[in-house]
Amino acid sequence: MEDLVNLGKTFVEAMQARRGIAQVDDIYAENAQSIEAVVPPGRDVRIAKGREAIKAKRQDWAAAHDIHKLEADGPYVHPPNRFSVLYEAEVKRRATGDMLHLREIAIYTIERGKITREEFFMMPK
Repeated sequence: MEDLVNLGKTFVEAMQARRGIAQVDDIYAENAQSIEAVVPPGRDVRIAKGREAIKAKRQDWAAAHDIHKLEADGPYVHPPNRFSVLYEAEVKRRATGDMLHLREIAIYTIERGKITREEFFMMPK
């Protein structure tokens, strides 16, 4: 369980420091999947397959938004191989100027010390 907790803490600290893109190569498995609750605006799929696709998804999101606040709370562990993070963010869509308040929970599955799956659960309006 110690490895799970340490990986979760490292992950959350990187997200809090806004190093979410930089950490992908170190912490995600090559064949990892990122699964959104719905198809995100500006994208045509819910599932990003592979480390490079996950990085591209994060880069697209960062390029489309001005982040005013980003909080990552956790990790909340579920041994032997999962942890979750509660996210809250205030962002402005660059294309429209709309301000958004976002809250979601993500569950991360770990295999052989790497994230193999992340699933995002959104707060309905």
